[in-house]
This record gives sequence, C-alpha cells and structure tokens, in this order.
Amino acid sequence: MAKPSPSVVAEAAKAPQQSAAPAAAPAAWTHIPADQAGDAIVAAMALAGVEYLFFTSGSEISFYQECIAKARALGRPTPKIIMLTHEHAGLNAALGYAMVSGRPAATGVHVDVGTLHQGGAIHSAMHGNLPILLTAGFPPTSYTGSTRAARNTGGQLWLQQTYDQHGSVRQYVKWDHALQLHDNAGLMVSRALQVALSEPCGPVYLSLPLEVSAAPVQGASFPTAAQLGINRPPAPDSEGVLEIAGRLVRAHNPYVIVSGSGRNPETVGALVELCELLALQVVHSAQLTYLCFPMDHPLLVGAADLSGADAVLALESDIPWIPGARGPGENAWIAAVGLDPIRMKIPTYEFPADLRLVSDALRAIRAITAAARGLITDADRQRHAGRAGRVAATGRARRQALAEDVASRAAKTPIDPLLVASELAKLIDDSAIILDDTVPHNRVHELLHCNRPGSYFSNPGSSGGWAPGAALGAKLAAPERDVIALTGDGFYMFGTPTAALWSGAHYRAPFMIIVYQNRSYVTGTVRLKTIFPGGYAEQADFEGGYFDPPMDFAKEAESAGAYGENVREPAELGPALKRGLAQIRNGKPAVISVWLARLLKSD
Repeated sequence: MAKPSPSVVAEAAKAPQQSAAPAAAPAAWTHIPADQAGDAIVAAMALAGVEYLFFTSGSEISFYQECIAKARALGRPTPKIIMLTHEHAGLNAALGYAMVSGRPAATGVHVDVGTLHQGGAIHSAMHGNLPILLTAGFPPTSYTGSTRAARNTGGQLWLQQTYDQHGSVRQYVKWDHALQLHDNAGLMVSRALQVALSEPCGPVYLSLPLEVSAAPVQGASFPTAAQLGINRPPAPDSEGVLEIAGRLVRAHNPYVIVSGSGRNPETVGALVELCELLALQVVHSAQLTYLCFPMDHPLLVGAADLSGADAVLALESDIPWIPGARGPGENAWIAAVGLDPIRMKIPTYEFPADLRLVSDALRAIRAITAAARGLITDADRQRHAGRAGRVAATGRARRQALAEDVASRAAKTPIDPLLVASELAKLIDDSAIILDDTVPHNRVHELLHCNRPGSYFSNPGSSGGWAPGAALGAKLAAPERDVIALTGDGFYMFGTPTAALWSGAHYRAPFMIIVYQNRSYVTGTVRLKTIFPGGYAEQADFEGGYFDPPMDFAKEAESAGAYGENVREPAELGPALKRGLAQIRNGKPAVISVWLARLLKSD
C-alpha cells in the first residue's frame, strides 16, 4: 500500500503554528496548526495517503466540509471531497478506488442511518481485504444551548442516538472506535489507518460526535499512520516452502487455485514464472476477485475438474472450489497459502488442507520458485515440458470451441449474453479496466483478454450492486484509462446507479456500464428451480423472480447527466459499445443496456 510522501509530512510539520502544540507531545510526532479537532482528523487522513473522502451530507459531519476547505485554502495536506448522493454508491466507490490504486480511501456518512445506507457494500469491504476508513457522525448528546455542537436543532437529533451504533458494522470491520473528547483525534485516525493498512488489510469504523469534531484545540500533535508503523507482510516458513516446492516438482497433475493474490499486481508476473517453471495448471477459485494470472496464458485452465489432481496450491482463496465430485480427491495433497489461510472470517469452513502456510502471496510465490529451482532434475524438466504442451493444446481447443459457440449465437434475438463480452473484447485492449459484477454463466472472464495486472476486477463479496460505485472509484484512481463495468440489471438497480453516474459527470470521472437486461433474478428463477424442481413456484411462473416490464435505464442515465442507449438487435451491439466508449473518452459517463432473453423464458 502507498505511504504518504515524506515531503508531505515534512511540509505539515513545518507549517506555521497558529497556536501552541500541547507541551507533552513527543518531538517525533507531527505538529499541525489547528483550532478544532476536525482539522487534526482531516490532516491525519491526508498524511496517511488518503486522497479522497467519499462523502454524503450530514449536519454532524459538516466539519469535513469546513476543515477540508480551510486546509485547501491554507495549503495544508487534506483529502478531496467526492460527493455521492447515496452512501451505498459512496462506499463502493471507495472500494473501487482502493482496488485499483492500492491506496486507502475514506467515507463520511450521516450517523446510524448513513451507516445503514451503506448496506451490502460493508460486506464487500470486509471480503475485499481493502484499507477503507469508514467514518460516520454521531448525533450530539449535549443538552440544548450548552455548546454550538449541542442538540440545538430538530427533533431528529434525539432519534439518531442509539445504544450501539457500531453494532451494525462490528462483525464486518477489523477495528472500531467512538471518538471521545479526551481522545487525541489525529492519533485515533492514524491508529484506524494503521490497522486498515496492516495485512490482511480491511475496513475500520470510526464514529465522530459533533461535540468532539468541533471541539476547540490549540494546535494538534499526533503520530501519522506511518510513524505508528504499518506491519510488513509476513514471509513464509522455510520448511513449509520446501515441502510445497517438493510436492509441486514431483506432481504429475498439479494445480494452482487463485482468487485474491492479484490484489498485489506484482504477484502476477511472479506466479507466471513459477507456473512456467513447473508447468502448473492455474484454476480460478469459486470466487474470483482479482486478475491473478493472464487470461490468455496457455496454463490458465479456468474452472477445471480437480478430481484428478495430485497436488494443489490454493493461493489467497476464500472458496477454493465447490465441494463435490469436481473437487480434489482424497489422495490429493493440498496446501493453502495466504495471510489468513484458515479464513477466520468464515465461521463454518470445511475445506481440507495438508499444510496451511501464513504468508504474503508475493513472498510465498518467490520463495517456492527459488526452492523449486534447487529441486528440479532433468527428468522433471522433460516431464514438465510434456505437461505444458498437453495443457496448451487442450486450452487452444477449448478457446476455439468457445469462439465457435459465440459465433453460432451472433444473430440470435434477443441478444445472447455471451455476445456482449465477446463484442466488448474486440474494442478494448489491456489499457482498459474491467469491473465484472455479472454471474458466472455469463463467462465474462473467459471471453475477455485481460492480461495486464490490474486490468480485471470482480465483486469481492456476494452483495450485488458493487459495479456502479466501484467504476467511479476506479476512474478516480486511474483517470487515464477506460473503465468499463458489466452487470446484470438486478444488481445494477441494487447499486444506486444514478448516484454514481451523477458524481461521474460532476467530477469528470467518466465510466461505461454495460447492463445485461434480462428482467430476471437468477436467484428467483434458475436457482429456485434447482432447489424446488417442478414445485409450486415454478408452476406459478416464478412469481417474485421477474421484474418485467423493466425500467428504462437509458433515460435514467440521461437524467443523471450521462449518455444512455438501449440495444435490442445483435447487429447494433458493437456500434453501441463504440458509441459508449466515445462518450466516456469525451468526458461523459455512459450506460449501454442490452436486451436479453428472460431466464427460463423465451421472449
């Protein structure tokens, strides 16, 4: 993760003092001019590398607007406010920014109700292992007229006080704290970001009562997150590394399962080196989040049957496979490697492993590669070369069959979902960033050609609606690149898209969203039929599974200042996607809604 520039820290330390710093502050701490605690809060964020505060208005967090405007006017370090008109899109934007940039992000929301509006995005933050500082106001509890920050306005201030505001998010965050008057505000923000940035990274939650943020101070002194110290990621145990390397070298049918290792883009090249050395077949886990291995590489076998594997390395994979006939057999030797290889955040976890190794993915890959080089014999090299050739030939045949399948659907009406990603792949290269919030049967990552680290991301959790906000955050993190999100219409509506589109237009951070419009919930149709085949719900035409007639997403996009287009004919799909790309390259967000057949129905 990026650390604050030493020059920024030095600049803050040298800033002219408006009032004396507390006498007891250690000399090593950072000293800033401040006349209220809110000044220290925003300075501590900036000094920890927080570039953006994704903000939705609330009276008790209005100090952010004042203190950030003050800091900017006076040339002090501060995050920039990115205003979102809904908190759910705001948190997803923070996630998209952190995923693409590798840097921390912060959100500011209104008391308990703003926290609750973040909704399922809090779940996504936990499972994404991303350094997000969630901040929320807390209503004043001081009696009316006692201070400027007391209960001086509407009756809602009494209604907003809860017994435990943090309780709604505590099981999703690494750390939480309610800021108190006796706290050093800058220190507590630095502490929050120290925890968020230390591996395994994750969200933290800090509530900010108005009485505290608006409290007068005479200067502020606190350690930055960097001065507190960010944990270095752990290196692997050498004996465990040697055992894994030996098993992989000797194996006849070895696999590597990937999902989250690509959070660090450096792991992609390192994993290619290891897999090419040993001819290891690479499989996507049941929950792929990051591009961990080039999608066009001959050793990538996608969603393989692991029943014949004799050695398996599961690398940063929460759900390495779906238990059953396609999982590894009883005789397979399995190693799970990651920062949390027992997956403490999942209460029931039944996946077996013969060795679980706590390690940063990059360090583990490099160590296993080095150990393997010392173990390989000439006979091993010959055997590995033969396996690599067979895997490459099988992969070519698989990709050819998929291309022929897509071609056979090219004139189908309504448009076939496989055609959407296929047409997009013709128009983009690895400079684009793809955000995938579709369900697996759309096979997006099989049809695209994403090979560059950091060019493909998928929803890190199971809360649909990640894509619109994440696309905004991704564009802010990489303004020079095309950002394209693909999502089903059900998830799209979950994502409060108008909030993300409005902000994308307002801040000139354009992105394109391609909506798969099948007017169907897969959960309420396909999966319901799987659980209750021929049941009453199926006989009742899956009531609750369809939302037809649908909303006009093109008109909705236009109302938010974006370009919108509905596509019904397959011949128009490619040209529509080109028009959408032209719009975002000209500074305007775009929504291309593609009309597909309803699930389990003919249109």
